[in-house]
Amino acid sequence: MLLLAVGLVIFSTIIGGYFIHWLLPMVPLAAAFALAAILSPTDAVAVGGMIDEEHVPRRFLHILQGEALLNDASGLVCFKFAVAASLTGTFSVMHASLGFLLVAVGGILIGMALTFGFNFINRILSRHGFDEPTTQITLMTLLPFAAYLLAEHLEASGILAAVSAGLSLNQSRVFGSAQTATRLRGSAVWEMITFVFNGLVFLLLGLQLPDIAAQGISTANQAGDSTWSLIGTIVLLTSMLLLLRLVWVFLISSTRYLIAKLRGHKTGRVSVTETAAMTIGGVRGAVTLAGILSLPIAENGLPAFPMRDLLVTFAAGVIMTSLLIAAVVLPPLSRSLRHDGGDPVNREADEARRLLALEAIAEMERQSALVTKQLDENTAQQRAEVTAALIAEYRFRLRLLEDAPDDKLKAEEYQSPDTLHRDTALARRRFEAALRLHLLRTERKALARMRQEGQVSDEIERLVTHDLDLEETALSGSARALPRHLHYTDGPKMCSPLIYTG
Repeated sequence: MLLLAVGLVIFSTIIGGYFIHWLLPMVPLAAAFALAAILSPTDAVAVGGMIDEEHVPRRFLHILQGEALLNDASGLVCFKFAVAASLTGTFSVMHASLGFLLVAVGGILIGMALTFGFNFINRILSRHGFDEPTTQITLMTLLPFAAYLLAEHLEASGILAAVSAGLSLNQSRVFGSAQTATRLRGSAVWEMITFVFNGLVFLLLGLQLPDIAAQGISTANQAGDSTWSLIGTIVLLTSMLLLLRLVWVFLISSTRYLIAKLRGHKTGRVSVTETAAMTIGGVRGAVTLAGILSLPIAENGLPAFPMRDLLVTFAAGVIMTSLLIAAVVLPPLSRSLRHDGGDPVNREADEARRLLALEAIAEMERQSALVTKQLDENTAQQRAEVTAALIAEYRFRLRLLEDAPDDKLKAEEYQSPDTLHRDTALARRRFEAALRLHLLRTERKALARMRQEGQVSDEIERLVTHDLDLEETALSGSARALPRHLHYTDGPKMCSPLIYTG
């Protein structure tokens, strides 16, 4: 991923800069490098809106999203040095390399340091009883903004600081060890923030691009060039970026394949479809637009950045062209990507649930052996019955998750139900979940009718609705936890939730 996020950015900046200067001799070499640098970062948000994530391998999405998350910083740093070289007329490879390392490493260290401070403060607050979900969620939300602002103030990479803070926070398991209410509310808050910010990105693009296009056409006409000449240049720039990305992806995949073969590991070649999808998936977006618009304008007696209007037009055109190509080509291309026998995330989740069920069974057996010795006969018998029922429930869950043959679990250890085929049992579970959800929605409608008729007050309606919401959340979670990799062989109609649409 780092080879894409950093290596491809540097590769595109160097080769692209010389190509732009050759294609447009009127653009100074430093300005050409600035344009190539700001065209290097990709936009995973735009890609995510064009493809169906349910039918695309998660690894493909993770690579694109991780690349876009990190190449913003490397692209902006290269852009910063190119702009400085254009304005000052001086450039040193050694100085730029050291500056790049200082900016990148400084941003990472600042993010990690702030996360360490957050964890320290959070432990103190929790120790004194200030562990309310609202407080913790607010602090978690402010952490990446604080990391970005502090890093920018210290002339480090704010983007890398925010990314580093988020990754460090995840590794510290603060969110995982928080209260259940904090995790539930925090997930909802982050989903809302992600949705709002993604919408703002496309809104800003839509607001800026028409004016930029009109200004670019006017600038080209004043220089004696036609609109078609401008469009042709934009198409050539986009083709150059796609070709560079294709070459880089091919080199990375081929190198990894050769290394794996030399080490004796069994691995397959990256298919043409996967290579094409990775190439088309590198669309440009908000970072490119924001960066190119930050070029200095003429004010207070200072000259504008060389060829600023033309560079802004080219960048906006490349954004639009890459988005159009991806919107047309990527959806059908992504549907043909191989899934390697199923979603690995679902398989891994099922395996984790299986191991947790085994751990729970072992714990119940240990506790049952210890507690039985300290209780009278009646109490011990009652608790033994409860424990046996729970163990049977967990063994039933294992039955659904087990990939091995059915006879791996003894019949006497599997009591609920005794003789059902695994897929039939799973169908019954899905049917039961659908029926329970339908009944909850029926209760919700009845509660709304009672409120309209004045049988309950607003306060009672809120309290009961909250209880229904919690129960529905638990049921939905249980339904999602059922194995997804099984195929129904008996009784598929039993699991159909279409009867109960609510």
